[in-house]
Formats: sequence, structure tokens, C-alpha cells
Amino acid sequence: MWLAPGMLKTLILPPASLLILALVGWLIGRRRARLGRGLIAASLIALYWLSTPVVASLALKSLETPPLTREAIGRANAGAIVILGAGVYRNAPEYGGDTVGPRTLERLRYGAWLYRESGGVPILVTGGEIYPEGAPVGRVMARTLEDEFRVPVRWVEDASRTTYENARLSRAILARDGIRRIFLVTHATHMPRARAAFEAAGFEVIPAPTLFQGPLKPKFNDFLPTAGALSEIGYAIYEWAGRAWYALAR
Repeated sequence: MWLAPGMLKTLILPPASLLILALVGWLIGRRRARLGRGLIAASLIALYWLSTPVVASLALKSLETPPLTREAIGRANAGAIVILGAGVYRNAPEYGGDTVGPRTLERLRYGAWLYRESGGVPILVTGGEIYPEGAPVGRVMARTLEDEFRVPVRWVEDASRTTYENARLSRAILARDGIRRIFLVTHATHMPRARAAFEAAGFEVIPAPTLFQGPLKPKFNDFLPTAGALSEIGYAIYEWAGRAWYALAR
């Protein structure tokens, strides 16, 4: 029986993968005690370090693309700003329905700033349906930009489910207007994988990343394990794996 993609991802990323390694060590230890103890010790040591904020920060910083400068915006000559969706806040009681999730909101805020800073380069938002009964992310993004940021959206791509599909379907839309050179807006840690996908789709990408890790100044607490740090490590590993996959698929 094949595993669903989501379950496979959970098993590969920590902490599940490390707990599986410890279980394998325990099973092997019944016949080969030294090897078994070594695998258990290795899994516990790895779990500790991967759960510390200092390691999580280093992992995330290794993924970041440098920020876009005002000078680069002025000379970019881009035909569109493409903003990638990152989920919705479903059935938000304070808004009376679906609205953008926190990560999507962070990208929209920077996209709105970039729109004004660039002199009004037109915007495409991209993101498909996440929940069967919910609005596509792209539609929610467009509504938020127009109603809350007072920024117009020219194109909405609302069928994509992955970064690869974001790129391919956005290309199909923008090609009708002869647009190939774009600003690409996403999180700094997601940018390398997103850029690879959009360049593979035929775009000339000007990276416009947002949300960066601050300067690394470790304190004592940064060496204490936290659930948040482990989650960030999982995200970093997922991004690195995605970059490797795109490189091999080319």
C-alpha cells in the first residue's frame, strides 16, 4: 500500500525520521548491542541539535536570497510582480469568512510596497484551492490586496497547488501579454526553490524576497531545544530537498 505524499513527508522529516532511527537501533541492539546503542545515541544527539534555535537559524539563513535594493527596483524593467500564495486563514470569525494566512499576508504586504516603489508594475497573484469548500488562495489574495492595501491586481492564477504549478500556470497567463521578466515575491527562505521553478518555466526572475532571519547572536536559551526550532528545521530540510529535486529534474 502506497503512502500518501503528506504521510511520506512526515516520516522523512524530523522528528519522525529520528525516532524511526532510534527504533531501528533498539531492534538491532537485540543482536548487535554496540551498533544498536550507537544508532540510538546518534538519533538522540541529532534530535537535540536539530531542536535548538541556533541550528534552526543557521539552517534558515543558508537558504536566504539577499534582499532587493531600491536601485535594483528602479532599473529592473519588469513586466509583472508575481506574488506566491502560502495558505489561508479559513473561516476567520473576526472577518466573517476566509482571509489570507500569516505567511501569505507577509508576502502581500511586501508585494504592495514593491508595487508602489516600482511605479505601479502590474500584479499577478498565484495560489489554488487548499480546502475543497474554500476559496482559492489567489482569489483571497486579490481581494485582500484590493480591499485592504488599495492595490489593483491584474491577473489571478487560482488553480495551482505547488510551487512548480505556480510557475507553469503563471507563465501561461503572462505569456499572453508577452511578459517574461518578473519580480518574484516570496519568503527569503523559499526564494531559491521558487526561483528555480519559475526560471524552468521560462521566466527571467528578479528575486524580491521578504522576511529575513536577523543577525545571529546566540544566547544561552538558543541552545535549549524547542518545538518551534524543530519545525523550522523541518521546513529548511524540505526546502533543500526541493532544490535538489528541481536540480535533478532539469
